[in-house]
Amino acid sequence: MPEGPVARVLVDSPLPQLDQLFDYRVPDRLRQAALPGMRVRVPIRSGGRIADGWLVELVDESEYGGRLSELEDVVGEVPLLTDEVWRLARAVADRAAGNASDVLRLAIPSRYVRVERSWRQAEADPGPLPEPGTVDGFAPGAVEAAIAGGERLALAADPRPVRLASGTWVGAWAVTLAQAARVALAADRSSLIVVPDHRDQEQLEAALADQVDARRILRTDARQPGGARYRAFLDATGDAARVIIGNRSTVYAPAARLGLIALWDDGDRLQAEPLAPGVHARDAALIRQEQSGAALVFAAHTRSVEVARLVELGWVRELPPVRHARPRIVLTEQQASPEPGSARIPSAAWRQAQEAVASGPVLVQVARPGHTPMLVCDRCREPARCAACGGALAIPAAGGAPRCTLCGTIAAGWRCPVCDGTKLRAATVGATRTAEELGRAFPRARVILSDGERQVLRVGAEPALVVATRGAEPIADGGYRAVLLLDGERMLLRESLRVAEDCLRWWSNAAALAAPGAPVFLVGVAGALGAALATWRQPAWAGEELAARRAVRFPPAVRMASVVAAPDRVQSAVRAVLAAAPGADVLGPVPQPDGLERAVVRFEYGAGAAVAAALKAEAIRTATERRRPVAGRGPGRPPILRLRFDDPDLP
Repeated sequence: MPEGPVARVLVDSPLPQLDQLFDYRVPDRLRQAALPGMRVRVPIRSGGRIADGWLVELVDESEYGGRLSELEDVVGEVPLLTDEVWRLARAVADRAAGNASDVLRLAIPSRYVRVERSWRQAEADPGPLPEPGTVDGFAPGAVEAAIAGGERLALAADPRPVRLASGTWVGAWAVTLAQAARVALAADRSSLIVVPDHRDQEQLEAALADQVDARRILRTDARQPGGARYRAFLDATGDAARVIIGNRSTVYAPAARLGLIALWDDGDRLQAEPLAPGVHARDAALIRQEQSGAALVFAAHTRSVEVARLVELGWVRELPPVRHARPRIVLTEQQASPEPGSARIPSAAWRQAQEAVASGPVLVQVARPGHTPMLVCDRCREPARCAACGGALAIPAAGGAPRCTLCGTIAAGWRCPVCDGTKLRAATVGATRTAEELGRAFPRARVILSDGERQVLRVGAEPALVVATRGAEPIADGGYRAVLLLDGERMLLRESLRVAEDCLRWWSNAAALAAPGAPVFLVGVAGALGAALATWRQPAWAGEELAARRAVRFPPAVRMASVVAAPDRVQSAVRAVLAAAPGADVLGPVPQPDGLERAVVRFEYGAGAAVAAALKAEAIRTATERRRPVAGRGPGRPPILRLRFDDPDLP
């Protein structure tokens, strides 16, 4: 039996067999420094090496009957892993058959020694708590009571820009969430507000500055310098209540006396975590809300189908607004117009844009960046491919001759392999070319281009034509005098189960940037989707979409897990799942590169724990399988078994 305390350590490793707590003896030299939550270094006997890890807890005795290895070292002077974050990471990893260390890698930033030492020496001064406030736009006291009671709410955001006391214009949604955070902070409780990207963070931070002391606001995102992000994380581990804002990983941030978790636009693709174990910020927030008892708010202009399911089940309560106005949406069919450069814009929208640009900014949303993102044969419409590598041909953003998007080869002397044609034509028109065309058609108007390469966060109230790709629309002072939503039919051509939901969200977010009463033209789209936007009934559309997916057993009506491995291992994993969850069904397998196969398992939510446990066991079995070397050769390539639960790219 070891003498002294025993440290239970989670080794920082992607190997599934190491995703458990290991016992180490704490030597006398480290007894003062070895505290729960510290980063440590420990020996790994099987590999004969030293690994990083997290000291999760200290116990008096170990259940292991043999001799324990000692902690090698303690890294740092501040405990970084709080008990609340550890419990969240463990639950999130178990839900997705992943490793808790992968979740902690997302939750805890890299250490900066100088920042840590200066933080320890500084005296914390978070500023005063605010006076209790209200959340406007809903029944008096409704949101405030829900926050105090730790309820789960779905809020429809007010679709308009508003001016803050500082003179800055932001979306009304940012003010709503800032007011909700103030309610929690006034009760000396922290808030976590998760937004898709830095554009939303800028608006939210400005709105919060009008509601609470700036020292109470902590911003964490990948655009910050590493030292600044680490300093904000250290501040969040303190005892003072804070408002912590950031992107999807913010849902794992430490917070003193957590009172509110809010997600803005949870349907945005940026809220889905691409790194293992790939748990969506929405699912992590639901788990954390259950563990902490904090209030949970989903706010958006377009409700996601996942939230629609939670509302239908009664797990999340819908709180309708009382004073929200809706944008003036005009559905129009695609038609040609005699004005030069206006072939993509119907005549009614063209005339409105001409009138509106004289008094302020006009927004034109397009599907794709670049000049001509896709070229086809002028005769047979066959997509144009590079003769050297087979990549797609396109005209660069700067213009010029067509070239390959993969290898950069200029398409000189191109000839169609189908009809032997030699002329190319544009299949799609990007933001750059649209800006050029509108610049010629509106010679007196300033043209502003905003896309992934040219990021514009704000524009003034001066007359201008703002051409932006979806999701890159800047906010305009006073709102846009008109909004033109182009390429709608092209956006809907994308092969995805979620394409209609994504398009409705893109269009709704752009429409919410319009000034009150300004026209918003949706070009080339009608039917149920166009009607949902025109009547601003996105929650009803989400409910209908949920019913349609339930009929065909697609998410979120059911959960899905994909298994990618060699054919025999795929079959073994599928058998394990069917034994653990007899009601599950299997799609595939289908061939994948490198001789692998992929099978997709569909199962009910109640079977999630059993399916995750079965697949985690298969992952451990695969990782620990002994591979005998062949004479004269090494043991060969280790077997592959990749798991992904709730993949947003499926089906």
